[in-house]
Amino acid sequence: MGNFGATEIILILLVVILLFGARKIPELMKGIGQGMKEFKKASKVEDDPDKTSAEDKTKKEE
Repeated sequence: MGNFGATEIILILLVVILLFGARKIPELMKGIGQGMKEFKKASKVEDDPDKTSAEDKTKKEE
């Protein structure tokens, strides 16, 4: 379980194409990419609390 061969990957891709259609796949991939980018950005901000607090202080002073 967890080891996918070439046959399984091709079968999964065919099912995805049948479900979403060839025209929707680029839009779907773009949405997934943007979601991953936003997730990475949000997790970076949470990991460095000193940076966010310093930014908040400078914004409050203005």
